[in-house]
Amino acid sequence: MQKEAMLYETLDNDRAHCFLCAHNCKIDDSKYGVCGVRRNEKGALYTCVYAEAIAAHVDPIEKKPFYHFLPGTRAFSIATIGCNFHCPFCQNWQISQESKRNGAFAGRELKPEEIVRQAKKNKCKSISYTYTEPTVFFEYAYDTSKLAKKEGLFNTFVTNGYMSAEALETIKPYLDACNVDLKFFNEQMYKKICGGSLGPVLESIRLMKKLGIWVEVTTLIVPGLNDSDGELKGIAGFIKSVDAAVPWHISRFHPDYKFTDTEDTPLAALKRAESIGKAEGLKYIYLGNVAEEGNTLCGKCGKVLISRAGYAIAENSIKNGKCPACAAAVEGVW
Repeated sequence: MQKEAMLYETLDNDRAHCFLCAHNCKIDDSKYGVCGVRRNEKGALYTCVYAEAIAAHVDPIEKKPFYHFLPGTRAFSIATIGCNFHCPFCQNWQISQESKRNGAFAGRELKPEEIVRQAKKNKCKSISYTYTEPTVFFEYAYDTSKLAKKEGLFNTFVTNGYMSAEALETIKPYLDACNVDLKFFNEQMYKKICGGSLGPVLESIRLMKKLGIWVEVTTLIVPGLNDSDGELKGIAGFIKSVDAAVPWHISRFHPDYKFTDTEDTPLAALKRAESIGKAEGLKYIYLGNVAEEGNTLCGKCGKVLISRAGYAIAENSIKNGKCPACAAAVEGVW
């Protein structure tokens, strides 16, 4: 479904300036932006994936991953095709790297009202805009999140963080949490590998925190790309500068898309990243895509507060946002 886009302006010669994300595309008539799903028609910009869901599933919130946001609850998860990055190790590349340039219908019609209805029917506490990049289907997410909020549901983005400040400020009244992929701490690698830039991602994380959006950060550790001590120390140090209580999810890579010749991330590399994060002063660090429990520990006394096996929660002893053993505050949305 085609719908006029938000966050753009018309330029001379029927060009359109999209300021939804940090690419700030200036798009010629009849052309698409970097994302491949926003098209200029004689100076008017349109989203071409509105209410066109390529994926819709009920997931545990921990799968996003969120470990400090409504743990143990369900999230109704939706996506359209498209992304404003082109990472060769993307693990959802079959849908994220699809484009509307070929005019194909990708997915099925699923209107915002139906998403909210299905979320409530499946006893979900939240709606998650995920799998691909929610920024590129912003209008769809925005309209859905407004309806969801009216029905008492929460909204979360799982994002690469490459949105504009205007986009974040626009959706802030309805957006409760973001998990941001912080892929590198290296400008050249962001440009070479993702087709983007590091600075806007860091600014998005800072702004999310300032706006009162709950933030968690994920780094997919790819052997030979971002697993050096310096890179990991840079990421962990940045997170600490935002807030030591921002959870850091250190995720294991497996061969996929254009990186099929790269080995799985060794467990030792994840453990090394965890040690670096702890040394930098991060309170909550989790290993992802490994067969280990992602327990939440009290940042003060070390007591196990939430015990997990995979995405399942065996026990949650947090009471009123505090550790029952030492009464220290446990940051999150409980």
